[in-house]
Amino acid sequence: MMYRLYREQQLNCNIETAWEFFSSPHNLSEITPDSMGFVVLSDVKDKPIFKGMEIDYTVSPLLGIPMRWKTIISQVEHYKSFTDFQKKGPYKHWNHFHEFIPNEHGVLMKDTVDYELPMGFLGKIAHQLFVKEKLKSIFDFRHRVLNDLFNNKHNES
Repeated sequence: MMYRLYREQQLNCNIETAWEFFSSPHNLSEITPDSMGFVVLSDVKDKPIFKGMEIDYTVSPLLGIPMRWKTIISQVEHYKSFTDFQKKGPYKHWNHFHEFIPNEHGVLMKDTVDYELPMGFLGKIAHQLFVKEKLKSIFDFRHRVLNDLFNNKHNES
């Protein structure tokens, strides 16, 4: 069964700043809870994102057990959107569409994640018992960190 997680957040910055931050895989660890043990393994420093780019990570989503995760950037429209697609990892299907829309307040960032768990019926049970809440908590954490990074610092001046 396919599930969808959707979030949007207003960021008080210009499109260039938003794009530079989100299109760098190394910033993912900054906006992921430490408990996830998220580490970027690929040497992609300072490389601009491109269609076909592959990124390897380790992540510990369950009981601290590290798992390998490989995503491929399947679509890029510079300063507008990009999609990372799981090539290898814990999900049966994972497609994360990132969208950036400039407006009078900065940039509206939208995340749409379509995902499916393996193991059929057991995957459905796992989704109800913990996966759905775990993803929600990760994106709640991300929202707080991004708010601190992009919104609160501008309000102090």
